[in-house]
Amino acid sequence: MKYLLPLSICLLLIAGAAAQQSPRRVIDFNKGWRFRLGDAASWKEKTLNDASWRLLDLPHDWSIEGRFDTSYPAGNAGGALPGGTGWYRKTFTLENGTSANNVRIEFDGVYRDAEVWINGHYLGKWPYGYTSFSYDLTPYIKPGKQKNTLAVRVDNSRQPNSRWYTGSGIYRDTRLVITQKIAFAQWGTFVTATRDDGGQIWFNATSDVLNEATGRSGVRATCTLLDPSGRQVAVIRGTPETPAGRFRFRTRLEDPALWSVTTPQLYKAVFKIFDGTEQTDQWATTFGVRYFAFDAQKGFSLNGRPLKIKGVCMHHDLGALGAAFNRSAARRQLRIMKEMGVNAIRTAHNPPDPKFLDLCDEMGFLVMDESFDMWAKKKNKYDYYSDFPAWHRRDLEHMVKRDRNHPSVFMWSIGNEIREQFDSTGITWARELVGIVKALDTTRPVTCALSENRPDKNFIYQSGVLDVIGLNYHIEAYEDFPKNYPGEKFIATENVSGLATRGHYDGPADSLRLWPSSSKFKFVENGNPDYTVSAYDNVAAYWGSTHEQTWRIIKKHDYLSGLFVWSGFDFLGEPVPYPYPARSAYYGIVDLAGFPKDVYYMYQSEWTKKPVLHIAPHWNWKKGQTVDVKVYYSQADEAELFLNGRSLGKQQKSDTAFHVLWRVPFEPGALKVVSRKNGKTVLEKTVHTAGIPAIIELSVENQWLQLSRDDRAFITIRILDHDGNLVPDADNRVRVTGSAVARVVAMDNGYQADLQPFQTDQRKVFNGLGLAIIKGLEKGDAVIRVTSPGLKPASVRIRVR
Repeated sequence: MKYLLPLSICLLLIAGAAAQQSPRRVIDFNKGWRFRLGDAASWKEKTLNDASWRLLDLPHDWSIEGRFDTSYPAGNAGGALPGGTGWYRKTFTLENGTSANNVRIEFDGVYRDAEVWINGHYLGKWPYGYTSFSYDLTPYIKPGKQKNTLAVRVDNSRQPNSRWYTGSGIYRDTRLVITQKIAFAQWGTFVTATRDDGGQIWFNATSDVLNEATGRSGVRATCTLLDPSGRQVAVIRGTPETPAGRFRFRTRLEDPALWSVTTPQLYKAVFKIFDGTEQTDQWATTFGVRYFAFDAQKGFSLNGRPLKIKGVCMHHDLGALGAAFNRSAARRQLRIMKEMGVNAIRTAHNPPDPKFLDLCDEMGFLVMDESFDMWAKKKNKYDYYSDFPAWHRRDLEHMVKRDRNHPSVFMWSIGNEIREQFDSTGITWARELVGIVKALDTTRPVTCALSENRPDKNFIYQSGVLDVIGLNYHIEAYEDFPKNYPGEKFIATENVSGLATRGHYDGPADSLRLWPSSSKFKFVENGNPDYTVSAYDNVAAYWGSTHEQTWRIIKKHDYLSGLFVWSGFDFLGEPVPYPYPARSAYYGIVDLAGFPKDVYYMYQSEWTKKPVLHIAPHWNWKKGQTVDVKVYYSQADEAELFLNGRSLGKQQKSDTAFHVLWRVPFEPGALKVVSRKNGKTVLEKTVHTAGIPAIIELSVENQWLQLSRDDRAFITIRILDHDGNLVPDADNRVRVTGSAVARVVAMDNGYQADLQPFQTDQRKVFNGLGLAIIKGLEKGDAVIRVTSPGLKPASVRIRVR
């Protein structure tokens, strides 16, 4: 069966005067909230005086503002940061005749147990922290110049409720949506495209219309299609499908521009409703035209061409910014992944922010959209399991309806390592969950990330409803997959669990260490006293494997359609293999601050076509010490290593090797590697023995900040010696100063056991590197200055518009 991926939701966020020109007003509701930690029943009342409460803008995560402490009930698995209960309140007015309209408040995500009141009236509770939800305010809103008060209680006090850091609060966007009585239903428009047997592409859409206008039956709807250049290619008149108000749209697309991971071309569909000659609503979505298939023998193909899925798993936090979503921070993460060669993301283990999917649509990533980490059997004392029986249908439907128009989303996952794998309830639940998905979308396959790889022991597999079999780890079983799962299609939903600290090396580089060594041990038995892990790709958790071991088997067979490495980035919480003070993960190919670890370049050499040459480790060691020198290279036949001008020999990779290795007695100086193809130099890289710290070097990403987008700039801080070499063990404390135009909001250095809070303007660098995250405050130019005692200071200019 072939699946054609639909399409991306893109709400038109309109505010102010521009909103008055559209029958639908979508108002950014993130600004000007009052917040207070604590809990009192009176805080829901409209008459409460909240002037003393903290004034802030959303998205907001109060946990990331705390200090690390082992006493918090979330533990270091939850990032060693506080939970608790907090309240948000916002007072506002609605003018311009809104008494005749419908008013809805939309939340993209609140963690967790969110309860909402409008003008003292209780609207409801939403337990799950990762799905979007909304409430109708119409019966309770006061129009005109009368004041309205929205109150939100967020309860993240019952912990532990997750295996990773969740954050706390209204950590995604909110918006106010005002429509007329005849309007499109939220998430009610589903856009698809189908490829017929003759190769023709057909655009199809259905739209559910809410009609609360008494006696109005002459409603009609249209859809206008714009190609990626903005040129109008079709205007379709909707065909009424049901008396309840569903319209269907269909037209053939002539020679469409296809969406792919290399050319993510987006069309736009603009839907309009008319009551007679009056337009009553308008809604738009971008979408992509593409088709794909899984095959039991040939693997995965996109638009008719074989494509190995080169994916990573990603948690939802943004490092030092916590769970509060920021588009520019997410774009930076995805940019780093794209440059590594990643073409797919698994949203582990929950639905992402919708703007994350917008970015994946625009940048060209396939996405496995995952729903739950547990069903009715718990993994933590207070996790979602107790809400699952009553809430799973609503949460799953909201995920699918919200995300089904994104071209990036190519698979649905109904769960991760679910404990119902091991008894017959797995059959019942799997069939129900897949049925919920299929009732809303039949254009994508459904999988589940299974940790039990034996089919005779896995009841979720035995349900017979999974379109693609997703296996976590157990790479030793992959070559037998066609025999054990005859006729089934394969995806490696989670792999590796390799561990590393950027810039730290323990040899020998080619000896595997399992930290911890087995399920008998919660932590590594003999780890490093400074809570570091070697970055040679020679350490993994006992259930995992090294990056090279895993990619070797996935690369070997076509029927292994691809993998999702655990994980793309380090993330907050789950700091295997150490106890506190470790507070963030070691799994990432990139550290928490966004600095690549060495194995990043192995993937880049395998997953991209660009010439790559990377040498590890640094060259600051003790004289006479034998150092393992590991080199990744690509687009070349061989690599030659030189120490202070003397050749240490040439090496070539075998067909199954992804690096070359020399064991070199250390002597100070220059270690150079040269890659060659047909005898001609492709690239050269040199690392020098560095002296003492002397210079601060800065580079900035996202130098132009847009206030309207709440952008962030990211300043990389490097500590160099007098000759410009990175000092690989530098731990200088640096201070960042801004101005009234822009200031530092968080700092990080990528070290998993650093207990200094992120929200600071000074921090030690780690192994020579640090990160400062800058927020614009008002229009103008700001000079951001970085200083450290005894070092030459540096500065960069940030421009805010």
